[in-house]
Amino acid sequence: MLKVSELFIYPIKSLGGIAVETANITDRGFQHDRRWMLVDKNNCFLTQRDFPQMALLQVQLSEEGLTVQHKINTAEIVNIPAFCKTEERATVQVWSDQCSAQFISSEVDAWFSDMLSLKCRLVFMPDSSKRRVDTRYAANKEITSLSDGYPFLIIGQSSLDDLNKRLPEPLPMNRFRPNIVFAGGEAFQEDGMKHFIINNIQFYGVKLCARCVVTTINQDNSMKSKEPLQTLSAYRQKNNKIYFGQNLLHKGEGKIGVGDVIFIQQEKM
Repeated sequence: MLKVSELFIYPIKSLGGIAVETANITDRGFQHDRRWMLVDKNNCFLTQRDFPQMALLQVQLSEEGLTVQHKINTAEIVNIPAFCKTEERATVQVWSDQCSAQFISSEVDAWFSDMLSLKCRLVFMPDSSKRRVDTRYAANKEITSLSDGYPFLIIGQSSLDDLNKRLPEPLPMNRFRPNIVFAGGEAFQEDGMKHFIINNIQFYGVKLCARCVVTTINQDNSMKSKEPLQTLSAYRQKNNKIYFGQNLLHKGEGKIGVGDVIFIQQEKM
């Protein structure tokens, strides 16, 4: 039997994620997941790929909105209101996609610029902003948030266990930034999950997740290494890409929680 063992949301793209016991599912993924994002002077997204120090900023949900704290300089904290203080909007870029977003406040921008030692601004994706997933994989004009491309990423705990047996030192799941982790089953069973149900929500596996250098960044100190990509390249590489986890689309809205059973409806051929 497969069961949900962990759930994660990442309110601000490429910053520290939050483990939750339950998560509400909206039309574009988990509620709050990647609805905020840091952009440069050209309104292009910033990620740990280029700025590993972003890993040192930990996000938490608060009654007022979000709280972000530096993991090392813990006295450095900023509160982000749930509602933007400005009406200033811009077209922002995530990879090849462009969508509308709203700036938060100059005070928040100044804090992030100081923490990251680079000029940046924080934006929020309002409900009115619709960003389509890649049409090559979409089934019904699905939308996503400010994620890299899809509403969800799923990884089996057995897959990480398999990898850790091959590594000099084991790595935590946070290296891979999943939304849904499940226990039970075989290593990399998620690769073949084409259609499954969790608490009456339909999920569809549409594309294996190609991994990048973010997986090599220690999320506690922002230091980089060669692992896990060096080891994964020996047995999880195809067409010069290294795969770990599967991207998902979904149908329906509701809630899922840790401990929920995953009912497999269809496997990939």
